[in-house]
Amino acid sequence: RGNGSPRVPAGTKKQALRLILKMTALSRLPIAAILILPICAQVTTSQYDNARTGANLNETTLTPQNVNAARFGKLFTLQADGDIYAQPLYLPGVEIPGKGKHNVVFIATEHDSVFAFDADGQPSTPLWQASFLTGDSVRPVPASAAQCPFIRPEIGITPTPVIDRATGTLFVLARTKESQGVLQGSRYVQRLHALAVTTGAEKLGGPVEIKASVKGRGAGGSGGQIDFDPLRELPRASLLLANGQVYLTWASSCDVALYHGWVIAYDAHTLAQTAVLNTSPDAEESGIWQGDTGPAADKDGNVFLATGNGKFDVDSGGRDYGDSVLKLSIEKGSLMVRDFFTPFNQKELNSDDLDIGSGGPLLLPDQPGPHPHLLMVGGKGASLYVIDRDRMGKYHAGDDSHAVQVLRIGSGIYSAPAYWNQHVYIFAADDVLKDFAVEHGQLSSLPVARGNTTFIDPGATPTVSANGSLNGIVWVLRSKGWRSPDTNAELYAYDAANVAHELYNSEQNSSRDRAGLCLRFNIPTVANGKVYIGTKREVDVYGLLPPIHQ
Repeated sequence: RGNGSPRVPAGTKKQALRLILKMTALSRLPIAAILILPICAQVTTSQYDNARTGANLNETTLTPQNVNAARFGKLFTLQADGDIYAQPLYLPGVEIPGKGKHNVVFIATEHDSVFAFDADGQPSTPLWQASFLTGDSVRPVPASAAQCPFIRPEIGITPTPVIDRATGTLFVLARTKESQGVLQGSRYVQRLHALAVTTGAEKLGGPVEIKASVKGRGAGGSGGQIDFDPLRELPRASLLLANGQVYLTWASSCDVALYHGWVIAYDAHTLAQTAVLNTSPDAEESGIWQGDTGPAADKDGNVFLATGNGKFDVDSGGRDYGDSVLKLSIEKGSLMVRDFFTPFNQKELNSDDLDIGSGGPLLLPDQPGPHPHLLMVGGKGASLYVIDRDRMGKYHAGDDSHAVQVLRIGSGIYSAPAYWNQHVYIFAADDVLKDFAVEHGQLSSLPVARGNTTFIDPGATPTVSANGSLNGIVWVLRSKGWRSPDTNAELYAYDAANVAHELYNSEQNSSRDRAGLCLRFNIPTVANGKVYIGTKREVDVYGLLPPIHQ
């Protein structure tokens, strides 16, 4: 177990061991030859785990043999009250008071609601709904106030929440506009909520309002202090739960000034604020958005994230980390930058709006060779950087020799790669899905396989479903381009053993399988034989069709 994988209750371990021993005795086979029943899948965080591998390794129903238009398609739709950018989360066997035990899918909307639905569609009405709105006095932030058309018409819950399974707590970051009366006008607020997964009730004395201040001479400061701005700071990157801390990050709405990159940690048991970092305290910008993917964490609790455009002056004694990959940890109440990687051409990336922070990090499992702990991340400059997490290289003028490897992919990377079975899958803008083999601690210089469908900006963040090392499927969602008109989302499935083999797409039988209107940066969730995709005001659910429909 590591990097956010599910904890197996002690009783379950003992029962499984007894069963294995009994089966071994009966079959007279060695323990290694016994097929062990898989742990039930659960999706408690974006991209399945804190390493952000994008892989669910407990999928026993969906296989490359049965995912096709004849046997697989849209089963039902879950209606919501707002647009859904957050990746759906999933818990099996949740006891809902008065309603029995259910597999539950959790959905967060831009209308400031969280829904808990039966993940199998029975019933189709919510098991519970939590709304953070109060009449006309508390509403989502209108897009006009943020001066940004990317998320419209309202902005409520954008980043993927995170679940602490051990305590049954769902952590959610929500934004609101709140009226204070005719004389005082309105104020903009962001709050961290801690909800019970069984009822949606607030826990831990929450919610807590997001407030922070750091010393600095940067934009928007006063008296040597920079204050968190709840209107200008847009949270897009997923929440992270690591070592008992909930990490939140912020960037901008359409680069509307003034904003900074913020990282704030809260105690997952008390909601007390524990540490704050501003990535541009003496400048501006350097936001953390990562194409809506999540910051990553290793088994020691180190946090890895990428910043966007902004000034970089750490090489000359400054404190500003524009266009950099940071390794963070908490020490004595402070978030410390333990190490970092900054491309040699950071100034050009910044001036040309080619921020490295458009992509999210992936932490690979331990590798052989001189660089056992690797991180991969890409940016708008179309470079995928392979970085040694133990010696990240800092800044090296003239070239990127301080990276383990740099590959050029597509016209820009607005997503995170996925990892499965010694392969890395990445879908850049204006490109096709590509599969790179991991060999001796490096990626193959060329893809070992390519998909056959080109996606425009922003490409896609792949998700992999597999039964351990078997039956791998790569799922991607075609989403809305930067200036594209409204159109329907499209779900694609590829054989992970050879992504040149497209297994399925939702337009093959459009009258049956067409998805709702697409948004941007959405990531599919695969759990227990079903695929959940967030769209405009609904989640569409796909799976194996009943025999009558096959």
